[in-house]
Amino acid sequence: MTAPKKLFIKTYGCQMNVYDSERMAEAMGGQGYVETQSPDDADMILLNTCHIREKAAEKVYSELGRLKPLKAKNPNLKIGVAGCVAQAEGEEIMRRQPAVDLVVGPQSYHRLPQMEERVRAGETALDTDFPEEDKFERLKSRPKAKRAPAAFLTVQEGCDKFCAFCVVPYTRGAEVSRPAAQVLQETRDLVERGVREVTLLGQNVNAYHGHDGGLAGLIRDLAQVDGLERIRYTTSHPNDMDDALIAAHGEVPELMPYLHLPVQSGSDHILKRMNRSHTAESYLKLIERIRAARPDIVMSGDFIVGFPEETDADFEATMELVRQVKYGYAYSFKYSARPGTPAAERATVDAEVADARLQRLQALITQHQREIQDSMVGRDVSVLLERVGRETGQMVGKSEYLHSVHVENCAGQIGDIVNVRIVEAKTNSLTARHLD
Repeated sequence: MTAPKKLFIKTYGCQMNVYDSERMAEAMGGQGYVETQSPDDADMILLNTCHIREKAAEKVYSELGRLKPLKAKNPNLKIGVAGCVAQAEGEEIMRRQPAVDLVVGPQSYHRLPQMEERVRAGETALDTDFPEEDKFERLKSRPKAKRAPAAFLTVQEGCDKFCAFCVVPYTRGAEVSRPAAQVLQETRDLVERGVREVTLLGQNVNAYHGHDGGLAGLIRDLAQVDGLERIRYTTSHPNDMDDALIAAHGEVPELMPYLHLPVQSGSDHILKRMNRSHTAESYLKLIERIRAARPDIVMSGDFIVGFPEETDADFEATMELVRQVKYGYAYSFKYSARPGTPAAERATVDAEVADARLQRLQALITQHQREIQDSMVGRDVSVLLERVGRETGQMVGKSEYLHSVHVENCAGQIGDIVNVRIVEAKTNSLTARHLD
C-alpha cells in the first residue's frame, strides 16, 4: 500500500486565510495528501500568505530561504506560495526564489490539484487569475471528519472601498458573495460534524449580497439551522451597517453580542485622506444605534496611527473617539506603506512620533479592555467549551462576548455550552465557576 503524501501549510494573517488553508488541505486530500505539522517530513509545503502587515513580501522570501535547504534533503519536495502575496508578487516570487514550484492567488486555489500534477511532471505553475468559475463550487465537499465546536466560514470576498492604505481590492478583487443556499448547506455539514458556532468571514462581510435580505437575512436563516447555537461575523465596514443588520443584533438570540467594526482614525481629516467615506461623528452615531439595539454588545475596532499627514490634533481626535466608545477589544498598528496604494506616495510621519502615538493609544485601549474584563466579575455568562487548558486542566472556551474563560469544576465536554459565573478577571482571560 502506498504511503500518503504529506502536506504542510503555514498560514499567515487573517481568519479568511485560516479558512482558505482548510479548503486547500481538503483539495489536496483528493490528491492523496494528509496534513503534517512539520515541514521537515513534508512532500509539499504551502505558504498561505497575507499582504496586510509591514514587509509582508520580504517575510515570505525569508521563510522561503529557510525552507530551501529541505529540497536538498528531499528532491521530491514541492514548495508553493498561495494567498495575497502570491497575487501581488506573481512571477517575481519564482524569479527571486527558484525553489518555488507553484504560485497561486487566493481566488484560484481550487485549481491546486491540477497545478500539483503539472509540478510533478516537472513544470512550474503560476495562477493568479480572477477566474469566472466559483471556486467554492469547484472544491470537493468537506470530508465528514469531526470538527472543533467553532468554525470559520467565508461568505464574502473582495472589497470595493479602495481605502488609500489597503491592498485588498488589488489582491482579492471586487466584492463577491456566495449564494445563501451554498452557505446554508456548508453550515449544515459543519453542524453534522460537531460545530456549534460559526464566524462568517469576509473582507467586507456586511456588504454580503448573496441573500435577498443581505447579511441580516442570511443570519436569520442560519439561526434556523438545527444545532447551530452561535453566529458571529467579521470584518465589517461602517458604511454597510444597515438597519436590518442592526435590528438583527437585538432580535436574533443566536447572533452573539460582539461586533468588530473598524474605524481606523477619529480624525475627519485623516478619514478623508484614507478614503474611508465616513466621519467620526457618523461612526459614533452608528455605535449609539447598535448599542440601542443590543445594550450589552462588546465593540471591537482597528486603528492606524502615523498615517501620512496625521498631526497631533488628528491623533488626539482618535484618542477621544476611543474614550467615547470604550472598546472591549481593539487592534492598533503603525502605518506602513503598501506599494501600489495611493497613500504609499505620501510623506510619512516621523517614526519616533508614530511609535509614541501607538504606545499611548495601546495603553488607553488596554485600560478600557481591563475595565470591561473587571466588570464581568459576578456576571453569569454562557461558555462554549473548546479545549482543556494545558496548565490548569480546566475546561476553556469562549463566552458570548468572545472572552476566553477558564471554567473551574466543570463536568462538561468539548462542544457543550455551559452556564457559568465569572469569579476573577485576568489580563487576557476570565475565570468562572460552573453553575449547572
